[in-house]
Amino acid sequence: MEFLMPIQAARTVSAQNQWTTPIGINGWFNVSISNAAGGTLGGTIVTIQRSWDGVNYYDVDAWKKTSQDVGFEPDLVWYTIGVKTGEYVASVYVQISVLGSMRS
Repeated sequence: MEFLMPIQAARTVSAQNQWTTPIGINGWFNVSISNAAGGTLGGTIVTIQRSWDGVNYYDVDAWKKTSQDVGFEPDLVWYTIGVKTGEYVASVYVQISVLGSMRS
C-alpha cells in the first residue's frame, strides 16, 4: 500500500464568484475558512461545492463564520470552495486539504 501525500486548494477570496481550483478527494479532507478579524466573515457567505463529473457542481454546505471542519468521501469526487455572486462582503481565506488516503 502507498500513502498519498496531502493535496490542497486554497485562495484568498477578494470578490464575488471566486473559487479554488477543483481538487479530487477520496478519503478524509479538511475545510478551513478564516479572515484577519476572526469570528464572523463580515457578511460574506462561503460555499463548498461537490461534483461527480468535474463539470456540474452542487452546494454541499455554507458558512458565515470562520471554521475548521473535517469530512470523508468514500469515492472520488471533485470539490471547490468559494463565494457565490451576491454573497461577498469582505475578504476571506479558504482552503480544502486532502488529509490522505490509502491506495494499493
